[in-house]
Amino acid sequence: MSVERRLYHFPLDPASRQVRLALGEKRLAFTEEAVRYWERPAMLMAMNPSGMTPVLKVDDLVLCEARAILDYLEETSPEPPLLGREAAERAEARRLLQWFDRKFDYEVGGFLLHEKMEKRLLGLGAPDLPALRQGREALRSHLIYIESLLATRDWLAGHRLSLADFAAAAHLSVIDYFGDVPWGDFPAVKTWYMKLKSRPAFRPILADRWPGLAPAAHYDDLDF
Repeated sequence: MSVERRLYHFPLDPASRQVRLALGEKRLAFTEEAVRYWERPAMLMAMNPSGMTPVLKVDDLVLCEARAILDYLEETSPEPPLLGREAAERAEARRLLQWFDRKFDYEVGGFLLHEKMEKRLLGLGAPDLPALRQGREALRSHLIYIESLLATRDWLAGHRLSLADFAAAAHLSVIDYFGDVPWGDFPAVKTWYMKLKSRPAFRPILADRWPGLAPAAHYDDLDF
């Protein structure tokens, strides 16, 4: 029996990208619809009271918010597992999911993406330079931490690719869209990201473009 999946998302939203990567890695067919969430369209508000992306509709079932969607996909399409096969590795993957979706998003994305993307979308004027500097300093701190994880692990949560890697890559890829990731200073992180960029699930991410927001020249280059 075929299942119809439709994803409502914003291409430059890290949460939406996590779901797209998981769907792609699990090879689950879906159609997609880009949504201008900041305009609070009635269609999106009817599906998700928060008015935020992503929303995944599976036949008549409506799933809202990235973590709920990712858990649903793991439970209903367990292969390949994206939380690890061992309890300890699953716990670490969940910890890192929380790290990137709360701490990284607040300390880095809350400054860089707000100044470079959200202000443009909302017509709020030019970026604030002190805010950009604060976001870039926080980004370096997080990259140092990721580098330390990769010093002893093949992937962020352990020996296997997991949702932790997709969460980190989703956040970093949007920041990289605007050219703010200092890859040259973090060789292990760069190698890890190159491995992720080469996966089939990542190709739609690299094709993302949004009117008025051009990506950095190296954004879709696999050998950047």
